[in-house]
Amino acid sequence: MTSISIAATDGSGSFDALLVTPKTQPAGAVVLIQEIFGVNSAMRALSEWVADMGFIALTPDLFWRQKPGVVLEPDQGQAQWEQAFAYMNGFDQEKGLADLAAAIATARQLSGANGKVGTMGFCLGGRMAVKTAIGTDAECHVSYYGVGLDGLLAEKPSFRAPLLMHIAEKDKFVPAEAQAKILSAVAGDPMVSAHVYPGVDHAFARMGGHSWDARAAAIANGRTAEFLTRYLG
Repeated sequence: MTSISIAATDGSGSFDALLVTPKTQPAGAVVLIQEIFGVNSAMRALSEWVADMGFIALTPDLFWRQKPGVVLEPDQGQAQWEQAFAYMNGFDQEKGLADLAAAIATARQLSGANGKVGTMGFCLGGRMAVKTAIGTDAECHVSYYGVGLDGLLAEKPSFRAPLLMHIAEKDKFVPAEAQAKILSAVAGDPMVSAHVYPGVDHAFARMGGHSWDARAAAIANGRTAEFLTRYLG
């Protein structure tokens, strides 16, 4: 586990990205997209998991334009949550999308990379994974309990690569009405596979979190592993 620097495409500076490499190379790369808590212990663990599956894991610091190196932990009290929501509200998603495009381009050229790149995001990152499926040239995308997707998908955008969506049935941030709009928007789209996990809440796949559900996480993560293997080799 190490850190690399990526130049922003708008010339405003550079940002760090956590890099974890698999034992076997060449390998496909996965750009991991953080929750609202920054590149914290959960994202570091996910990076290790992706590398253990045989992919290069690259996790950029998306909040760097506000404050580089944000690390917040959701289990450490209300103050951490308030800071996280403040960073989310201050996050420029279009500049974030450009930073993710830069991370994707960097991932293609990493030592040991086979040139194929996917994205995988959680919560805010789940939303940004859908935006990368619309606005970047990555080979595939995975969205875990993305927020605000009903508005994003309302105009039925065209997806440039396959997208796998994991939706929590009891997501307190994505109510049933919003979920219905999301599913309606992607229904019949050959680029999109959407799965709803019964009885689980937002962040059900964050191991050790308050909504952790081992069964749903295992099913979702198995689908993710098959999906990434199919498109990234």
